[in-house]
Amino acid sequence: MYGDFTCERCGRKIGFRGICLNCREELKREQVLSWSEEEIEAKTEEVAVHAEQLSDWGSKTYKTACQLIDLWGVISEKVQRAALAAGAFELAKVYYHAPKDVRDGLIGRLMNTEDSREASWLMECLAMQGDEKALQTLYELECHPRSWRKKLYVDPSVYAQAGGWTFDQEGRRQELIFYTCYPLVRAEKHTSSPVRVGRLRKDCCSYCGGRLLDMLVVDGREERLRFLGVDGILTATCCPNCVVYEPVFSKFTLDGGSKMLPVKKGGMDMEGCEEDYAEIAENTFVLGEEPVSLFYETESDYTNTLGGFASWVQDWEYLTCPQCHKPMKYLAQLHWGLLEEGEGTLYIEVCMDCRVVGMQHQQT
Repeated sequence: MYGDFTCERCGRKIGFRGICLNCREELKREQVLSWSEEEIEAKTEEVAVHAEQLSDWGSKTYKTACQLIDLWGVISEKVQRAALAAGAFELAKVYYHAPKDVRDGLIGRLMNTEDSREASWLMECLAMQGDEKALQTLYELECHPRSWRKKLYVDPSVYAQAGGWTFDQEGRRQELIFYTCYPLVRAEKHTSSPVRVGRLRKDCCSYCGGRLLDMLVVDGREERLRFLGVDGILTATCCPNCVVYEPVFSKFTLDGGSKMLPVKKGGMDMEGCEEDYAEIAENTFVLGEEPVSLFYETESDYTNTLGGFASWVQDWEYLTCPQCHKPMKYLAQLHWGLLEEGEGTLYIEVCMDCRVVGMQHQQT
């Protein structure tokens, strides 16, 4: 039965003998992070030589490229040029901040394609390149759609979001991510940290009656978190039950106060089920000491992060602020399986102007 054994590495209850899946992923990550400079150079060269395999999600080349980008932040111009020459567009983050000649190559290919699928990949790649000319190109396609647009579900401004930005009806850019990323790591209980995850509150959800949690508490005055631009405490208050059914929003004050806004469609009655959230509240996640790659573990659901790019379980999705109606900015992701015996991921977004936090759930 589940819980008959404990992980030999972290002590967590599991249903088999050995180490848990989370620890297995940590060991894999540690192995990649042990690569020497020579190994990184050799693997980068290998990816460039076999760039055509970046179109194959199951290939060794695809996996190596993700490891280099996600864990080391290594994105080589040689690989970008080789990927363009090979017509490999499925791994869009390879083109992050690519040089102008690669950008122009992507634009030329996009403007000449008649295939809607290729157009969707190319718009994601151009979004990852992300400079002013990339914006102008996607804005032009939004205003004057090509024939393949009829076969796609969303506009170019939504494809731009893949690169962590978008534009409004006048073509004005809006950033959707923070360009610094920190991991949230496990520590000893009661370790001091400017970030707290899953703090149990005394008040209850007005819809389902379940206890509310401050899923994320961030003290933006700490030096590592200055990039957030929060001169105080940001608190994201959530009903873990209702957020599975629809996005949940809360309003915060810089003195640490927070109030969840009413939901229209929530979960089943949870009144009196406080013990269901005990495991979440007992987690020991704290802010990591050093920043990591903006794409840190974006191919994995075994790492909680603050800032950078999200590891979207489904498609990227930026909420709209219920007050100013502008797209919100991605702040953090918390994988339920790291906090309790749950599935899926909680994505936390913020509108700094309105001091509103939005939270949404995705799972396979």
